[in-house]
Amino acid sequence: MTVGECNERDFWAERKVCVTGGAGFVGRVLCRRLKEFGCAAVSVPRREQYDLTQPEAVARMYDDFGPDVVIHLAAEVGGIGANRAHPGRFFYVNLAMGMNQIERARRVGVEKFVQVGTVCSYPKFCPVPFREEDIWSGYPEETNAPYGIAKKSLLVMLQAYRAEYGFNGVFVMPVNLYGPGDNFDPDSSHVIPALIRKFQIAKDEGRDAVECWGTGQPSREFLYVDDAASAILAAARCYDGAEPINIGTGSEITIRKLAHLIAELIGFDGGIVWDRAQPDGQPRRQLDVTRAFETLRWLARVDLRTGLEHTIKWWRSRQPSVIRD
Repeated sequence: MTVGECNERDFWAERKVCVTGGAGFVGRVLCRRLKEFGCAAVSVPRREQYDLTQPEAVARMYDDFGPDVVIHLAAEVGGIGANRAHPGRFFYVNLAMGMNQIERARRVGVEKFVQVGTVCSYPKFCPVPFREEDIWSGYPEETNAPYGIAKKSLLVMLQAYRAEYGFNGVFVMPVNLYGPGDNFDPDSSHVIPALIRKFQIAKDEGRDAVECWGTGQPSREFLYVDDAASAILAAARCYDGAEPINIGTGSEITIRKLAHLIAELIGFDGGIVWDRAQPDGQPRRQLDVTRAFETLRWLARVDLRTGLEHTIKWWRSRQPSVIRD
């Protein structure tokens, strides 16, 4: 056991933690880590019992769980298609959940509140690599602006509450996440699970080509889910600042190169056709992760190829119809 692991065990063993969205993609990994560290109690509110868009439900949740630390992961989110179909809902639900959580946490005296934001909050034409101080330098990419603005409005709320009430709320901004347990629903998945699914189906059905959205020219940065969970926990334990922290790898890849890499890992040797009538989204995404290293002593550990291999293996293990090599 390293000194850092020992310190983490000491910290979490004394605290009750509530993880909203704890049954979701990142939340499951994060809750597992907390239990491994011997956390005093880990509570996961479920939507059926606690509608976080309703203040009275949030108040009841805090009364029931009595957390020392709250990690707010819960969100309604999706890829470009889902954002275009539900801009109003994505804005309202994400803003309402965060506002209700922060206000109640302040009222009951929660020790630490961690708000998980999104890279979608950055301006569409933000200078690369994205630095935290550039978050207000322009309007977000249009297809996901309502979601991104809702999230960074919560950053303003946390900063205002810190200034007026001394409330210890921190804000972390992960880049695009992926990994085992990701959402593979064709109507709401993000780019990596969507491409894995497309190429695997094309391989199984013997197709000659796969159609992908846009031009393939935009770039994205991707962070493996286990790395994201470790960064969020590090922020909960170590960071008490008002400014947001980027969480990512600091490396970008074009969607075209990503598609070819996934096709290679799947074993699909057909062509790729780009549907230029569909939107590309933000031109580039790459984070400056200097602040995460300096304040948290955190760096991502899983490279993209390895993470994709793990993700494909996980998804294939849950698809009985997939032909295995």
